[in-house]
Amino acid sequence: MTGVLPVALQDATKVIQALLSAGKEYVCVMKLHADVSEERIREVLGEFKGSIYQKPPIRASVKRRVRVRKIYYLELLEIDGRDVLFKVGCEAGTYMRKLIHDIGEALACGAHMHELRRTRAGPFTEGKNLVTLHDVAYFFSRWQETNDEGFLRKFILPMEKGLELLPKIYIRDSAVDAVCHGAHLTAPGVVSVETPIRPKEKVAIFTLKGEAVSFAETVASTEDILNMTHGVVAKNIRILMPRGTYPRLWRSSR
Repeated sequence: MTGVLPVALQDATKVIQALLSAGKEYVCVMKLHADVSEERIREVLGEFKGSIYQKPPIRASVKRRVRVRKIYYLELLEIDGRDVLFKVGCEAGTYMRKLIHDIGEALACGAHMHELRRTRAGPFTEGKNLVTLHDVAYFFSRWQETNDEGFLRKFILPMEKGLELLPKIYIRDSAVDAVCHGAHLTAPGVVSVETPIRPKEKVAIFTLKGEAVSFAETVASTEDILNMTHGVVAKNIRILMPRGTYPRLWRSSR
């Protein structure tokens, strides 16, 4: 497989947990084991849009049990003999090799994955964010020669980029350090909510300056959060900002 692979450095490795659950996009070449008409291929591909059942393959890093995964879109791009090129947007944890196998079964001819390229991983896309190892080596050497950090920014993005697609809760400066010390976010600390949020949804907690504070799970909906005057609205999963970045404006219970 080739394509987009986000790599995190130093403290930014904390956002990998958020990226693991982000959607992916792939471009695949499926090799059919017999000739099938284009009309039939289009028909069967359409049947795999939406929620599907998948059992991970034998060589998988997770328990082999049937799981539900969502296929957001599945677009046929080209057919050349028995080679079928298509693009698919899917939920994290979807096994493309298994998807192609199942499509082959539905076509009653069998199929296997011939080539796979990941074109998107969460907010990172091939067209905007992809750099090769040769690019990294070149820009790094230019930074060493010139000490111009602009060359590093050619391939190193802020940690917040990895949280771009998550719903966001913006909090008061006075609440930031408490969250950094492990306190769950409570209603008085909330300033605004960026998008509609449901209970038990993964969100990013940000400062008013757009800095990532933590990765969390909500316990209330947007409407409840904005109407609450006290109580926990989101529980931290991973703290992202170092302690002491913002002044301590809270008192310990000790």
